[in-house]
Amino acid sequence: MAPGSRSTPLAVALSARSEISVHIFHDERSASFAALGIGLQSGSPAVLLCTSGTAATHFHGAVAEADLSNVPMIVCTADRPPELLDVGAPQTINQSHLYGSMVRWFHDPGVASHDAQHTWRSLAARSVRASLSERAGPVHLNLPFREPLLGEVGTLPEARESAWSSSVVGSLLPADVVQNCAQQISHRKGIIVAGRGATESVFALASKLGWPILADARSGAREDRIGVVLSFDAILRSSNFADSHVPEVVIRVGEPPASKVTNQWIAASGAYIVQIQQHNKVIDPDHLVSQHLIGDVDSTIRHLAEHASSLPTDWLSDWVRAETNAQLAIDAWTSKHESEPTNARVLTQSLPAHSNFVISSSMPIRDIEWFGSYTPAVAVYSNRGANGIDGVTSTAVGVALASGAPTFVYIGDVAALHDANGLLGLVSRDADVKVVVSNNDGGSIFSFLPQAAQVDAKTFELLYGTPHGASFESLAAAYGVPYNRVNSSDDLRKAMLMSGSRVIEIITDRTKNVSAHNALNDAIVVAINSSMA
Repeated sequence: MAPGSRSTPLAVALSARSEISVHIFHDERSASFAALGIGLQSGSPAVLLCTSGTAATHFHGAVAEADLSNVPMIVCTADRPPELLDVGAPQTINQSHLYGSMVRWFHDPGVASHDAQHTWRSLAARSVRASLSERAGPVHLNLPFREPLLGEVGTLPEARESAWSSSVVGSLLPADVVQNCAQQISHRKGIIVAGRGATESVFALASKLGWPILADARSGAREDRIGVVLSFDAILRSSNFADSHVPEVVIRVGEPPASKVTNQWIAASGAYIVQIQQHNKVIDPDHLVSQHLIGDVDSTIRHLAEHASSLPTDWLSDWVRAETNAQLAIDAWTSKHESEPTNARVLTQSLPAHSNFVISSSMPIRDIEWFGSYTPAVAVYSNRGANGIDGVTSTAVGVALASGAPTFVYIGDVAALHDANGLLGLVSRDADVKVVVSNNDGGSIFSFLPQAAQVDAKTFELLYGTPHGASFESLAAAYGVPYNRVNSSDDLRKAMLMSGSRVIEIITDRTKNVSAHNALNDAIVVAINSSMA
């Protein structure tokens, strides 16, 4: 919750409950992204509370991300009573349906009164149920309160011994649907693209089909197993390999990777595309999916594995050889060059088991996806619903609070500045969060886009490069957070082993970033082409 006056009745009520953990954030946006992180990690909705007026508007970004990423959240916005609306009362805006279609349910129960208390438990139960519906997401309760905001504390309505309400949603697909799909994919060359939402079952299916798994950073499938491909973006930059290994079938599990190279290659392949996911949100940006399988992901994939058959070829061994050579090339290059790809490599190699890793959108998620190492026993998160760079640090704080595990954040300098208030109060929280900032003094990702070649250098720096000259050492000091500046891979490894929350800054050169990426990708392509000769 964020501090405020109009929310006093609910704030006091929540803080009085010993079974509820209360976390105070001075900034509503930080509060909302922390709630997002809690829901992301735990799968249970956090209650998010603010006062009336513009305070509620600062929740909007996190609500949008929760909607698109299917993260449960219960948003409670305090409001003025009806007689204070549309009369110029202070701190009053129209909060009805404030978040539009982004929420699974909106409800305004009217001004709280004892006459309606028999409805409170039902309202709470319905809110939780709606947030955890077939497609999880945010629920918005707009709660008007009249003054006096404090009074005598009454008793809650009696609870029931059993659940107040429940609902059942079918999750198992009909057997004939899965068997027909198995026939479509059997005896063909294919790939499995594992994203967020994948389960252990993808290994069994890949083994049965003799296909590689292209494992996204968030998939949980980045394990050192035969057939798991991490460097798929770089591998597919080899036209020799990409053109000679066009799949007949693509099974996409969960959300797609960030790699434009991979997604464009799949789109151009003409493959039969199967999309497997838990919920009914459409994931088909290229409008090419041949079959959507929506239901319990684990049981669906295991059922497919029971009925699928492979086609004996060198298909899988080709992918394994390409992946082996790509990984050797990445290790060789990053051991000799300090760069942003090197930082991604070192970070993933240094993460302790049973820790959390939160990755910012923009370049960090791409570098981790392209050049990161295996991350077994590490929970990886990234806000890729709306792909925004807002609230990344606060999301990580929420993940840490919900899990109690050490949490590492990899974030660019612009994103870190965007959520500087995520550091506010960090050292006093029961959380271990290390914020690793890759600081190249501006927006590095734009140098990879067509704008870099289409506008003059001065205009590019003004509109896209956006250098800021901010001191992260001073910023950390302002929030009372320990700070380390690292100048090498060894320094980064040592800083990650330090105890407690801290900011770890890595200075990189934005003007050399594109050439570094190109050099590494070229080295990988050479290694793959040599292995095919």
